Amino acid sequence: MFENLSNQKLIDAYKKAIELHLEQDFIKLLEEELKERGIEVTE
Repeated sequence: MFENLSNQKLIDAYKKAIELHLEQDFIKLLEEELKERGIEVTE
């Protein structure tokens, strides 16, 4: 679903989604993609 996003754009989208309190389901999708790519995001 997010394969066209660069790693940095994915990280940015994830952080922004949290900041804006977007739907938890959307945040979970982003988290799953980050996990698949082996990316760990720290706040």
